[in-house]
Amino acid sequence: MDYYSEYISKLIEELGRLPGIGAKSAQRLAFHLINLPIEQVEKFTQTIVDARKNVRYCKTCFTLTDRDVCPICASAKRNHKTIMVVETSRDLVAYEKTGQYQGVYHVLNGVISPMQGIGPNDIRLRELLIRLEGEVDEVIIATNSSLEGEATAMYISKLIKPTGIRVTRIASGVPVGGDLEYIDEVTLLRALEGRTEL
Repeated sequence: MDYYSEYISKLIEELGRLPGIGAKSAQRLAFHLINLPIEQVEKFTQTIVDARKNVRYCKTCFTLTDRDVCPICASAKRNHKTIMVVETSRDLVAYEKTGQYQGVYHVLNGVISPMQGIGPNDIRLRELLIRLEGEVDEVIIATNSSLEGEATAMYISKLIKPTGIRVTRIASGVPVGGDLEYIDEVTLLRALEGRTEL
């Protein structure tokens, strides 16, 4: 049974297609949007259209930006000899929020996943290798600790090591506030391997 008019149902359906939005959240968002002044709704929709039309990949690192080259790649203050390889632009933002990393990035826009039919040619590996022809001292691999992330990290490492460029992997392990008894063996092993001197 359809509880709402056609327009409300369509709006709920479209909002429900967004990642992380379930049926109840879609309904709540739909009612919120419908109750906004029309000027606010028009501004909101125009912002979405403008972003979709103008956002593209940085020609250097392949993060999302509205310029040809993103602000990080364009900055003379960044260490361009250190490249951190991440899976997505969201991962780049997570590292930037720490305020500690001063190098540049390379966004793969995916990981190797044979189960999903994603191979090395489907992510930005070729572009990374081209960047390594310049002056690069270190590549930090910061893919997730998932099976696909680990496989991608190993693949990248095997590609880069023959060039003589230093290849490192981010440490992973026990989260702050985590109880050891609830943490899986792989995470505990990585935490042990990544231990540091106190």
